[in-house]
Amino acid sequence: MKILALDTSTELCSVALWLDGETFVREELAGQRHSELVLPMVDELLAEAGLDLKELDGIAFGEGPGSFTGLRIGCGVAQGLAFGADLPVAGICTLLAMAEASGANRVIACLDARMGEIYHGVYEKIEGGWQALSAPGLGAPQHAPEAAGEGWIGCGNGFAVHGEVLAERYAGQLAEVMPGIFPHAAQIACLGAERFRNDLGVDAAEAAPLYIRNKVALKTSER
Repeated sequence: MKILALDTSTELCSVALWLDGETFVREELAGQRHSELVLPMVDELLAEAGLDLKELDGIAFGEGPGSFTGLRIGCGVAQGLAFGADLPVAGICTLLAMAEASGANRVIACLDARMGEIYHGVYEKIEGGWQALSAPGLGAPQHAPEAAGEGWIGCGNGFAVHGEVLAERYAGQLAEVMPGIFPHAAQIACLGAERFRNDLGVDAAEAAPLYIRNKVALKTSER
């Protein structure tokens, strides 16, 4: 199975090529340059592997949550490539990709959403598959979703920005915190391969970003 994956949901721009379990990646801290970096990364990986886009089995992308602009770029690029090559696509939750990147089995994933809020999700790996114990959501860190028991791994820059509040929220429950974990195409490729293996890809026209929040800035009165 051959899967192309990309993520532009945060300041890190990443592309991965998953070839029967072996993963090749390109990544760069992009700032606001995702749109100019992502396609050359795709071309480089395909050229190195000696593959044409039409030889792939599917394209996976980080559907969100994350930067609104970044999510639109990622979804748009995945759709454009998939349309041209007649491939299915799979949108992968960025929080789930972070849980996969942690290497743990019980994960609280938190991304800084700005405006004093975090994107959050709680995941547990059971018999090799991820279960969402709390669906991706948005809220103040002091109201992050509950997680039963101990031994949880906290990951994502939500723990860097709101570390004290989240430490209090999950007092005695966190075994480790990994604030440096970001959504990455490598994990999106792996999770996407599972989707395609189970024939769960969708037509490119059905792909859409997962925004969660419906506004990007506070009003003057709210500030």
